[in-house]
Amino acid sequence: MYILKIRSFIFRSLFLLIPILYVNGCSFLSENTDKNWPVYLGDNTSSQYSTLDQINIENVQNLEVAWMYKSGDSDSLNRTQIQCNPLIIDGILYGSSPKLKFFALDATTGEEKWVFDPWEDAYDQYFMGVNRGLVYWANGDQSRLLFTAGSFLYALDPVTGKRITTFGENGTVDLRKGLDRDVSDRVVISTTPGIVYKNLLILGTRVDEGPGAAPGHIRAYNVITGEQKWIFHTIPQPGEFGYDTWPEDAYLNAGGANAWAGMSLDEEREMVFIPTGSASYDFYGADRHGKNLFANCILALNANTGERIWHFQTVHHDLWDRDIPAPPNLVTVKINGKTTDAVAQITKTGYVFVLDRETGKPLFPVEEEPVPVSRLYGEKSWPTQPKPLKPPPFARQKFERADLNNMDTLSYSFVSERFTGKRNEHMYAPPSEEGTIIFPGYDGGGEWGGAAYDPKKGLLYVNANEMPWILNMIPVFKNENDRFGFGKGLFNQYCASCHGTDRQGGDFMGVVPTLVGLPGRMGRESFLTHLEQGKGNMLSFAWLTDYQVEGIRDYLWHADSVVDIRAETSANPDQFTGTGYIKFKDPDGYPAIKPPWGTLTAIDLSAGEIQWQVPLGEHPGLTEKGIPVTGTENYGGPLLTAGGILFIAATQDEKFRAYDPANGNLIWETKLPAAGYATPSTYSINGKQYIVIACGGGKLGTPSGDVYMAFALPDK
Repeated sequence: MYILKIRSFIFRSLFLLIPILYVNGCSFLSENTDKNWPVYLGDNTSSQYSTLDQINIENVQNLEVAWMYKSGDSDSLNRTQIQCNPLIIDGILYGSSPKLKFFALDATTGEEKWVFDPWEDAYDQYFMGVNRGLVYWANGDQSRLLFTAGSFLYALDPVTGKRITTFGENGTVDLRKGLDRDVSDRVVISTTPGIVYKNLLILGTRVDEGPGAAPGHIRAYNVITGEQKWIFHTIPQPGEFGYDTWPEDAYLNAGGANAWAGMSLDEEREMVFIPTGSASYDFYGADRHGKNLFANCILALNANTGERIWHFQTVHHDLWDRDIPAPPNLVTVKINGKTTDAVAQITKTGYVFVLDRETGKPLFPVEEEPVPVSRLYGEKSWPTQPKPLKPPPFARQKFERADLNNMDTLSYSFVSERFTGKRNEHMYAPPSEEGTIIFPGYDGGGEWGGAAYDPKKGLLYVNANEMPWILNMIPVFKNENDRFGFGKGLFNQYCASCHGTDRQGGDFMGVVPTLVGLPGRMGRESFLTHLEQGKGNMLSFAWLTDYQVEGIRDYLWHADSVVDIRAETSANPDQFTGTGYIKFKDPDGYPAIKPPWGTLTAIDLSAGEIQWQVPLGEHPGLTEKGIPVTGTENYGGPLLTAGGILFIAATQDEKFRAYDPANGNLIWETKLPAAGYATPSTYSINGKQYIVIACGGGKLGTPSGDVYMAFALPDK
């Protein structure tokens, strides 16, 4: 008995001493109360940061798999993905599967508690796109889980996974309604979750990027009833600010300018900060002359009413698909001795815009730089574009002949020949018939994975892609007297941007199948169904007329046998369209530019300086040849913890890595069952910290997966 009492006394004494024991500044015992991951990307400021520190630089090498969950619905043929940043609240993890089933797991074991399938048995008809996260709301004894699938917003009971039937119509709200014009036959979905302010869910949407797209207006819904409470018109209507930056009737038919990337919230100021994408069509704007507010903007809105407080446009009259790709980080900077709450916005161009949070004024100088003009008939490109002078860009801005990949003679000869004759005089060289090199590409510098922010050190961590793409514009003629020419024109206008003018398909937002030889693989009726309803990442074209659909079908059914399918053209085309999303690669499939092809960068936001930059990811075949680590294309963002660890998956080599945020040194890595093209989450249960990553693969030629994998330190 006495021995037991002595042991008990010793253990109690040690327990009291543990909080003051440190190794290199990291405590053995965390005093944090931040145990949940309750909001997409961690919190309302989109920090991708956690104060948990049990896993630290001293013990990260001891991480092991705590549990794995397999949803069982990956599809390698169609290259399904998981891009979800899961929520973890009071021991329960909420996530989504490759085919957009939503589920709850025991976050200590990965044991499934419930699954909600919005599609039931209708995957072939209705499954579309990806999901990047969910929204949780609670007030007193009420709670609900909010998410989108297809064109519908759902509300579930988080405990049972059952619909809350008093929300909207039987637990759903149709996102195609309430946009102040009829878009019932257009694509309106939501890839990224909105954000909750009081009893409002503020939500953006993804719409088509081609001609005929729905508008990307931003809306707020009552989380109890599903009733739409306010709308902000991203394509302004008569009498609204910005109306004069579009043609007079643009609000009746223009599309895009949508908030697909998520948003951030300053609850104290009652302000929501929302990034927007480009206007549609992405690469040709003859029908939308002007600056096109509020496309490509950081918007600061009153969260109660949706009224505009300020805006800042990062690209005027976008012709390059340079959507703002991630929610802004809400940060605090100290510049010239003055401390200011700010908004830090990463971009696809590799710029970071640092703006005063209350006024939207740049905290570092931004100049309007003259840029080249378009030579396409009917286009009026904007003569200048904004360029922040600090911080320096975290991705290269120029791709010149001296930058061509020269790993071997054959590669250099191939890429040099393709490089010759393309427009490439500036990052904002407009699309052209001779071909324009888009660099940084459609999916880089920064992307939808977002940036992590250290609130103590004022450092921003962002991963980036450096892949060039080539865009050729082709004229479209719509002469209905030439049946095949008419169909080809429609195909080039609506389909070629993904399938290519050669109908060979490609790899953009997942694998795009070839349409060569389509009649031998698909009946005409099946084709009509696919075009009307969409499938996988292909959006619906239900709004096309029967005559237009039949024209596209007739062209595809005869394209292999008809030698010359041309419309009787007038002097000028009716439209221009692009040849598709074509990466500029060498014969071995590597980017045509010299490495690095993927990077991880630390930026001091107060100094406006880059602290360090390292390649992110590797191609083992090149490493084995003695070539230094090149980095790879990457999707999904970083997670930063108070334990002094920067976690990131994202890479094509299917690895999960930990870096020292002080210097970018790699300190741990492991192979995942499928590539983790998602942003990780972290949480703590009963004093044990976990890191979880969705392993869905499916992009960049990697196999699809259906696994959520959690890591933790050994119990001992």
